[in-house]
Amino acid sequence: MSKVYLVGAGPGDARLITCRGRELLESAACVLYDHLANPSLLDLAPRDAERIYVGKKRALHAHTQEEICAMLIDRARRGGNVVRLKGGDPFIFGRGGEEAEALFDAGIPFEVVPGVTTPLGIAAYTGVPLTHRDHTSVVTFVTGHDVAQIDWERVGGAETLVLFMGLTNFSEIAAEIMRRGRSPETPAMAVRWATLPSQQTLTGTLGTLGDLIRAANLKPPATIVIGDVVRLREKLNWFERLPLFGKRVAVTRARGQADALSSRLSELGAETVGIPTIEILPAEDYAPLDRAIESLPEYDWLVFTSANGVRFFLDRLEKSRFDLRAIRGRICAIGPATGAAIEELHLKVDLTGKEFVAEGLVEAFASHDLAGKRVLLPRAAIARDVLPIALRDRGALVDVVPAYRTGAPEDAAERIRAAFEGPRKPNWITFTSSSTVENFVRAAGADSLAGVKVAAIGPVTAATARKHGIAIDAAADVFTTGGLIDAILQSEA
Repeated sequence: MSKVYLVGAGPGDARLITCRGRELLESAACVLYDHLANPSLLDLAPRDAERIYVGKKRALHAHTQEEICAMLIDRARRGGNVVRLKGGDPFIFGRGGEEAEALFDAGIPFEVVPGVTTPLGIAAYTGVPLTHRDHTSVVTFVTGHDVAQIDWERVGGAETLVLFMGLTNFSEIAAEIMRRGRSPETPAMAVRWATLPSQQTLTGTLGTLGDLIRAANLKPPATIVIGDVVRLREKLNWFERLPLFGKRVAVTRARGQADALSSRLSELGAETVGIPTIEILPAEDYAPLDRAIESLPEYDWLVFTSANGVRFFLDRLEKSRFDLRAIRGRICAIGPATGAAIEELHLKVDLTGKEFVAEGLVEAFASHDLAGKRVLLPRAAIARDVLPIALRDRGALVDVVPAYRTGAPEDAAERIRAAFEGPRKPNWITFTSSSTVENFVRAAGADSLAGVKVAAIGPVTAATARKHGIAIDAAADVFTTGGLIDAILQSEA
């Protein structure tokens, strides 16, 4: 018999899940997840793991609590570890106690993994500490979906009062509290989608917040905080002051290669939308590269124009009778990302261009005598020929061999449609190569970018976009993902 893990998914931001929670998701055979659990956490589970949505939205439950408990027991008896992924913390208004009791009664082993409960996420991401030496030493958590069941005489005067599920009933709750003597001037705020770039915060008082909620048409899920600590938001609200807070940025890089760009954008407050329009594939024929590797000691230069070229070259080298000791020539890298991939192999880069495009490498080679020199260029199957032509014109003997190829993911059009036809169209889209542009246009058409700002990593990518009638709003001065982000920041400033 397997084990069931009741795992807190945290308040919204997927990065706030605990290390233990991440570890369990990565080995789960089945995941039962809530509406409030960030869906990106499901990507941590193995591809063949069963994923079951069990709700719950207000007044719209995919399954009853009894059904959920029965599914947990059933999946555990089938074998394989089961993760019950719950928004916030399982034991704070998460009904984790009920599920744990059902598992105990059924003789199913279980473990509870705490999560960052929503009020703690709100406190951190709105700049409202729930306790403060000068303001409060008491915090009360209360559920507000059934007003008549709560003793407001006892809890309404708490120095800091946190209302779960109290948005739709807030005016009635506020009236109950004020009727028992609490000042209508008491600071209060409502927060929706806490810790996410879509976080929405309304700040008022106990007497005014209800009207503000109605005027803004604020919908669940939202949590309300009442107390003097709300005043501290003016000083401590760091999250909503991030330069890209509230912006949605579409990232078109390949799966597995978008993390660095997406992570940095998230740190700046943006919501990233992954719509990979390119995938990196093995070359269709490795015979040319394998023959070149057999002659590796004879090359004077190895030139790499991408980190992918380094990765696939190394893979073929490992399959050959040689290893890195066969490299006798000097090594050239088009830019810092490619150089970093080389240096991870404990090899030194001898030459890099000032501008991280083929033209930059042509200029970098200007002071080198290439007459009769053998140059190996492992690269994408289809690429610009600026560099090999220039090197041959200088007298070099250049072998251009395909190390990998690029293609368009089968689900590119579907992912683009989901991102661009939803209620919140991206504010920005980033293109990091000509291929990402070409594949996007092929899948969705240039017209789908109407109203979306476009950022290009460099002049070649920008030129490809303009060829399709796409205006460029931000172009990197330094042709790296860092430069791309800097260009977006300058445009937003």
